[in-house]
Amino acid sequence: MMNKKVQKRKKLPIWRQGPFVLLVILVGLGLIFGGVYHLTEEASETPDFDNYSSEQKAFIERLAPQAQELHEKYGVLPSIILGQAILESDWGRSSLASKYNNLFGIKTDSKENGVELSTQEYENGQYVTVTGNFQVFSSWEECLTQHTKLFVNGVDWNPKLYEKVLNAGNYQEAASELQKAGYATDPEYAAKIIQVIEQYELDRFDGE
Repeated sequence: MMNKKVQKRKKLPIWRQGPFVLLVILVGLGLIFGGVYHLTEEASETPDFDNYSSEQKAFIERLAPQAQELHEKYGVLPSIILGQAILESDWGRSSLASKYNNLFGIKTDSKENGVELSTQEYENGQYVTVTGNFQVFSSWEECLTQHTKLFVNGVDWNPKLYEKVLNAGNYQEAASELQKAGYATDPEYAAKIIQVIEQYELDRFDGE
């Protein structure tokens, strides 16, 4: 009796092994690439401090913890505090900030604890140079606290002037309410604050 040769079955390509096998493979690939995308997405949410100057990094690292403490105590978003400090003091490099620790251009009626300086203000559709009496602080931290209390206590003629800033749900809304309350004479003030916050991802300090 002659032996019959056993023919080996050729292995079919993946796409011909049936819909179930193909489905399992596609799902597996989806999980793999989905995981890679997720990790990449998470990584992109972390600010790249390599793109910041050492001066900018030091400025944020110094003020951010206190800004977060003030948020917990009073409600002002840290991104707003930091954004204003950066914009108004040029990262602490302005004369008012570097010599007198005044980050926000806070004025005072006191002659003993103030200094007269020229500043630019927006009046009648144009910028003009005016002289103001600005408060002198012992430190940036002291200035941050007083700046925040301005939002909490308002002004003599309207204690609730900045109430909507305190109650804002996000930095865009808070910046808009600052503009509406007349915090600054610059008509583009809110837009500038938002731009600074987004450029340096300051909203990461606002929490959930």
